Amino acid sequence: MSANMVALAYLAAAVLIILGLKGLSNPETARRGNLYGMVGMLIAIVVTLQMSGVHNYAWIFGAMFVGGSIGMVVARKIPMTDMPQLVAAMHSLVGLAAVMIAFSAFYNPVAYGIAMPGGGLEPASRIEMFLGTFIGAITFSASIIAFAKLQGLMTGKPLTFSGQHVLNLLLGVTMLAAGVVFCFTQGWAPFLIMTAIALVLGVLLIAPIGGADMPVIVSMLNSYSGWAAAGIGFTLGNNMLIVAGALVGSSGAILSYIMCKAMNRSLFNVLLGGFGGEVAAGAGTTAAAERPVKSGAAEDAAFLLKNARSVIIVPGYGLAVARAQHALKDMVDELISRDVQVRFAIHPVAGRMPGHMNVLLAEADVPYDIVSEMDEINSEFADTDVSLVIGANDVTNPAAKTDPSSPIYGMPVLDVAKARHVVFIKRSLSPGYAGLDNDLFYMDKTMMLFSDAKKACEAILQALD
Repeated sequence: MSANMVALAYLAAAVLIILGLKGLSNPETARRGNLYGMVGMLIAIVVTLQMSGVHNYAWIFGAMFVGGSIGMVVARKIPMTDMPQLVAAMHSLVGLAAVMIAFSAFYNPVAYGIAMPGGGLEPASRIEMFLGTFIGAITFSASIIAFAKLQGLMTGKPLTFSGQHVLNLLLGVTMLAAGVVFCFTQGWAPFLIMTAIALVLGVLLIAPIGGADMPVIVSMLNSYSGWAAAGIGFTLGNNMLIVAGALVGSSGAILSYIMCKAMNRSLFNVLLGGFGGEVAAGAGTTAAAERPVKSGAAEDAAFLLKNARSVIIVPGYGLAVARAQHALKDMVDELISRDVQVRFAIHPVAGRMPGHMNVLLAEADVPYDIVSEMDEINSEFADTDVSLVIGANDVTNPAAKTDPSSPIYGMPVLDVAKARHVVFIKRSLSPGYAGLDNDLFYMDKTMMLFSDAKKACEAILQALD
């Protein structure tokens, strides 16, 4: 295939990937966006396999078969509730792939076409390899820690220690210094030192980040993986990999900014970590033990819902954990059949990854036209009869607007408390993922329904019938 044909095909693939990203911005076009991205990537793969530098198809197709089979099995078995940790795991593989390619290219630069006539690496290739390697290594180890936090293999609370920022700074400077030495000497020692420090930094950067910031971290790791891929694309001289990596990297960075804006937090503040620690969690537990709450049964919730003119449902991570989206959909259908206006209010950082709640509701075939983002629906809570909160906590906490001493003060939240009645489905009064107690639990208008979200929705549906 000629160079012009390759460039044209890569351009078509890049346009399809851009259209895919555009489609993913809205639930109604997400499936079409996914299709565009898949076709674009298929074109890129086919064109790459036709290039003159490809010789051994047996190894390539063997690896594709193994990887594709694993991916298919994982995709079919992983429930939507575990999608955040699956995304984190996929990011780790992208980072690892970048590091392995860099090691391979450094070991045999001739095979990659980046060797100088007199031996050694091209100067530009050294810089590209340096950037791709340390970004890939940080992405790999950071994604592993994010996966462990999301999967519950390690605590979601920030793991902090005295002097951690100073240590991170020293390690970062040392890593960059080793990279500079590598660019000048092309030695294995500085290359290995740089890679090892980057792996350690990935752990130290994510460990002190609390669970409340996980949606931002997932999107940030997405950005890291894109930049790692772009860096290795330069090493391989593959324009498609550069373009696709840059698109993923920039879109992930923009999404991280949007998430931070939704939480009223700076990206720098998130990366420093430490939000939602032991002190806040302990304080919330003590307060909960001393303050009275009004609890009710499924029959009480059903009475409020069926006599309401309008209901706004606020889903949270508790909905995902209980896998209650289908039971909730059945309950919503019953309410709509009774001429109750039902809508969903989605906070940008509800769940453990951007769009987590939208994906769950789409899986249960909840109509897109009754699902609204926070900015679209927040003003309507004041004219709503019942707010039904299912497993959400931090994104409904009034302290974000009323308590200047709260760590989440200034964070935009859903105005659930403005509704005439609030029904809160939650297993207990335990604080949310940020480790903060929620004043909404103790308001006179709030009825707590202590139950698993799925069981609660099924019980309410039965009471409605």
